[in-house]
Amino acid sequence: MNANEQRSDTAAVTQGGGHPSASVHPVVRVAAEWTWRLLVIFAGLLTLGYIVTRLDTVLIPVGLALLSSALLVPLVDWLQGKGVPRSAAVLVVLIGSIGIVAGIMTFVVEQFIEGLPGLTEQFEASVTQIQGWLTDGPLHFSEDQIRQAGDSVVKSIQDNRQQLTSGALTTATVVGEIFTGALLTLFTLIFFLYGGSQIWEFVTRLVPTASRRRVRLAGSQGFGSLIGYVRATVAVAAADAIGIGAGLAILGVPLALPLASLVFIGAFIPIVGAFLTGFLAVLVALVTKGFLTALIVLGIIIGVMQLEAHVLQPLLLGRAVRLHPLAVVLAITTGIVLAGIVGGLLAVPIVALLNTAVRSLMSADPEATYDALEVDDPAVPLYPAEADVPHPPHPARPHFDDPHFNDTAQTHDRPE
Repeated sequence: MNANEQRSDTAAVTQGGGHPSASVHPVVRVAAEWTWRLLVIFAGLLTLGYIVTRLDTVLIPVGLALLSSALLVPLVDWLQGKGVPRSAAVLVVLIGSIGIVAGIMTFVVEQFIEGLPGLTEQFEASVTQIQGWLTDGPLHFSEDQIRQAGDSVVKSIQDNRQQLTSGALTTATVVGEIFTGALLTLFTLIFFLYGGSQIWEFVTRLVPTASRRRVRLAGSQGFGSLIGYVRATVAVAAADAIGIGAGLAILGVPLALPLASLVFIGAFIPIVGAFLTGFLAVLVALVTKGFLTALIVLGIIIGVMQLEAHVLQPLLLGRAVRLHPLAVVLAITTGIVLAGIVGGLLAVPIVALLNTAVRSLMSADPEATYDALEVDDPAVPLYPAEADVPHPPHPARPHFDDPHFNDTAQTHDRPE
């Protein structure tokens, strides 16, 4: 084909639309555009996940410090409002919090140590009953078969002693990492409590001036939602622990207080945490008290979970931090895949923070939008339709009366 024929073919193609892409069917063109955009988003998510997994030693302590600061910064602000210097307020809150946590953990460990011998005796009695059921029950196993099964388990442990030893070394390494992470968390928490607002203002100076006020307000509103979420989660976790722990104590299940403490910790992972830790109480009840007691404990756990889902969470969680259950489950799963149990703990609070911050960034009037979310009124739509949201041709700069968000204010030079 010569050059003249090529030019004529190109002209024939471009006559209809003025561009070679005009010959492509619109559906194919739209599908291609969506495909490459989705591929870019997917690549960005993969890159973000890779960064999180590689820097989890740093990001996890920072996330835990952010979560802890959301719980403690209102106390620091309250003490500062009473005339206490902020540095002294931070010191008092940290020492008091560490002392309370240490005292509770010491009491729980003492209860566990005291109840462990009785639990061991009841476990041995249950094993004897199971052996009797296996030999005298409908299965009719012989004592030699049961003894051989036990010997095979012991032999398997002896054969894998090297793997168990290496696992112990790995455990020692993990303990070292936990200690390092705890120090980094404490160090970061101190700075978050003392000058978190100054840190955020410094970070937002990287944002263009035209968007700086909006970004600062979005971050402040997101952190406010995080404070509300943490408060509500602590209250829900305490209610779960009290309800399940009281049921275990009434039924006489051993280690009721340590098991209730596990439920309290697990409740910080919404939907699944309290149920999974409560299921451990079901196993303890099954081994020590029998099938009927274990069934009652399971019923208590299900009842407490229903109370949490239908009464406590709607009552305590405001509209600004309430999330769809599917979003919660997906966030927890993603967090566990990326960073283990701690990732599952941090996933939902981070999503709650981003949920409010993104809404503020996308809203034409961030302050009015956030105030509407704070009103727990079913008549106010949580997700307004597109037609109800004004879209100016250019993003309007919000007018904030708070000088805290003034770009020209040299906040880092202000005396405490």
